[in-house]
Amino acid sequence: MAEPGIEPFEELVALLNYPMFVVTTQSHGVPSGCLVGFASQTSIHPPRFLVGLSKRNHTFRVAADADHLAVHVFERDHLDVVELFGSQTSDKIDKFERCSWHAGPEGLPILDDAAAWFAGKIVDRFTLGDHVGHLLAPIDGKPPEKLREWVSFGDVHHLQPGHEA
Repeated sequence: MAEPGIEPFEELVALLNYPMFVVTTQSHGVPSGCLVGFASQTSIHPPRFLVGLSKRNHTFRVAADADHLAVHVFERDHLDVVELFGSQTSDKIDKFERCSWHAGPEGLPILDDAAAWFAGKIVDRFTLGDHVGHLLAPIDGKPPEKLREWVSFGDVHHLQPGHEA
């Protein structure tokens, strides 16, 4: 049962169809990545982007020793890659053996099927309940050439995550 006053919030956020991102990183030669729904631009000047990683997630553990994250946006025609990063855990499989990628800025794994991506330096970390916020300063990226319909929460809400949030 939800705490008093929480139900209206839960009903509101259940209506939102926010964009989903695949976030990748690497540390000590170990690549990792996961599907992220808690992410948003937080500042224009200087440009900043916030990524929330679940404390239970393999990517969170790898990111703890990382200096950078890469944030990817996908079109719906590459939903298979998004589902791979949202329904599997690197605790059990190597996701990067199952998709096309290359080493990008700062050695970050960049997913080749992404419609757009940016790499960001982690400038701060802070607890956000069951997630940790990673505040990024963008350093490089690839803008979309033509982005028709990106993957959103409505496309992936049915996935069983590799780890609970």
